Amino acid sequence: MSSPYRALLAVPGARRFVVAGLVGRMPMSMVGIGTVLLVSAVTGSYGTAGAVAATMSLAYAASAPLSARFADRYGQRRVLVPIACAGAAGNVLLIALAVGGAPVWTLFPAAAFAGAAETSLGAWVRARWSHVLRDRPERLHAAFSFESTVDEAIFVAGPLLVTALSTGVHPAAGLAASAVFMLTGSLALAAQRGTEPPPAPPAPGAARGSVLADSSLRVLVPVFLLLGTVFGAIDVSGVAFAEEQGHKALAGALLGCYALGSGTAALWYGARSWRAPLVRRLRSGLVLLAVLLVPPLLVDGLVPMMAVVFFSGLAISPTIIPGYGLVERLVPSARLTEGLALVSTTVGIGVALGSSLSGRLVDAFGARSAFLVPLGAACGAALLGLAGTRTISKRELSSRTCAE
Repeated sequence: MSSPYRALLAVPGARRFVVAGLVGRMPMSMVGIGTVLLVSAVTGSYGTAGAVAATMSLAYAASAPLSARFADRYGQRRVLVPIACAGAAGNVLLIALAVGGAPVWTLFPAAAFAGAAETSLGAWVRARWSHVLRDRPERLHAAFSFESTVDEAIFVAGPLLVTALSTGVHPAAGLAASAVFMLTGSLALAAQRGTEPPPAPPAPGAARGSVLADSSLRVLVPVFLLLGTVFGAIDVSGVAFAEEQGHKALAGALLGCYALGSGTAALWYGARSWRAPLVRRLRSGLVLLAVLLVPPLLVDGLVPMMAVVFFSGLAISPTIIPGYGLVERLVPSARLTEGLALVSTTVGIGVALGSSLSGRLVDAFGARSAFLVPLGAACGAALLGLAGTRTISKRELSSRTCAE
């Protein structure tokens, strides 16, 4: 491991919250695919499976910024413990209804309950990095790059594990394992008080509306929404493509190649010192992502598709990392967890949209047509990024000047 990352892990308490965060975030790469595999197995419809997964993602996206706001106000531990327990119970309920042959409509409120009890744990961990590195802000670039690498490692291992469990053990086994990871990691993170950011309750009489009042987030949120659409569509399209090729059990390996490309790029990106502004790096990443999502429409066969999506994934981290960096730089520190959670959960809304759209295209036209969804979303994100981020360039420049 290169020296920037060794220095990060030498920060007191960092290794413990990194491990806890890794375990607790495993569901972000497992719960969507696990839900699709479970529901498609019991209903025979990818459209229904995508809709149930979308319901869970929408509920998560609606509730996670609120739980992050409470974490900023009252501390992570007081919020995380009850939510983690409720999330585990929600997943158990969804599994019981699906396996028990309950009416299809009952899966939707169960999925909504399970999604509402999820947290954007990656935002909580990034907030811990901002807290422990408050006296060394120059290290945050490497810390956020490291966290993106952790995310992508999760997206390599998670799909492989959930697909193997759901196809080789039982259709519900992948979703059950996801719930165990979530509960274990969340409780372990909550137990670590030394690195927990201190609560920042609002001053008496102070108004505290949505963090969306910040102009930079109003620009970034639509971009993250479309990035989430890319991710959700890739999940469903990849599973369907592997099944069409006669290798459904290798769907996790296919999606893992996409994440492996992103993780490789994150390690390289974080080990470098960048002079270009964050806004410029975000724009470049968005354009590159759109270009690299064209080849999946042109290839046939599982092995060529694995190679193609690996190279497509190389554009993910150089897009996501500067996006998170802009949030950390421009959102007030007392609301950082909420701001990070908002953009993360906006990705969840996009995942819901991408899952639903691609699932319907798979049912109607086959897996290949569904790859049009991530390409279209990436092109939209690039256009929004090129046009909208001009308004926050001056704010970033001003904050960099103050920091220096």
